Order: sequence, then structure tokens, then C-alpha cells
Amino acid sequence: MSDGLAHDQLIGPLLDLLARRLRGAAEAELAAFDLRPRHVIGLTLLRDFGEHSQAALAASLGIDPTNVVALLNELESTGLIERRRSPEDRRRHTVVLTPAGGQRLAEIETALARLEHRLFAAMDSEEQAALYGLLQRAASATGGTHGASAASCAGAADESC
Repeated sequence: MSDGLAHDQLIGPLLDLLARRLRGAAEAELAAFDLRPRHVIGLTLLRDFGEHSQAALAASLGIDPTNVVALLNELESTGLIERRRSPEDRRRHTVVLTPAGGQRLAEIETALARLEHRLFAAMDSEEQAALYGLLQRAASATGGTHGASAASCAGAADESC
């Protein structure tokens, strides 16, 4: 190749392979909590950014507002979120993370951290930190930012994103 990159060192296919393996393992972890990735993304948005209107949450998740109702019903039935009437407009609802939801999210993040530790055990902690920094820099250079990763993933057509 004229630009100095070898065909046998393409990064995309390797990243895709790792992402698929990580996604599959993470979905299995989440199944133990009776949750899907979109549930966790919603809980994370509520924790990190606070109370949302249902419409704003649907926009952040990248799903139709009518579909967010089913998602919220599932989270509310397990006590992880609470819907409240908006004080400004009684026809609208806002969504908040409950203490139980915050606790469950912490448990999920611990389980996912253990999973990542197992999957990347071939690298020591310095190498894992270096990989994280490189991926963060690459994501930023391609239009994403570290803080927006959940929201940008949530907009993907693939529900398991």
C-alpha cells in the first residue's frame, strides 16, 4: 500500500471482532439482571444527567416516543425508575432513577467491569489503560466523545449497541 499500512494490520475488522465478543458477553451478563442494553443506557442517562421528560429520554435513546413507554413500563415495574407528573404540565411525565435503580446500575457496572477484566486479561493494567486512552482518542477524532458514548450508541439501529 502506498500509505504505509499493511492489509494484514487493518484495525476495523479486529475491533469489530472484539466488539462482537464483548457485546455478546455483556448481553449475557445483563440477562442475569433481566435487562437489555437499552435499559442500562436509560438508567445511565438518568443517573448521569438527572430527571428527563419521557420525550427527552426517547430522543436521547434514539427510539420512538411510543416505544420508550414500553421500556419505561419494564423499568418502573421493577422499581428502577419512577414516573412523575410534570409540575409545569400535568399532561406530561418526567422520569427519575430510584435509589433501587441506582443500586442496580452500580451492580451492573461492577459485573461489566469484571467481565472486561476477564476478556482483556491478556493485557496488564497499564496496557488496558493505554488501550482505553487510544480508543477514547480515536472515538473523539471520529466525532464521538467519551461523555456521549451511551447516547450515540443508543441511537444505533442495532438494539444491542
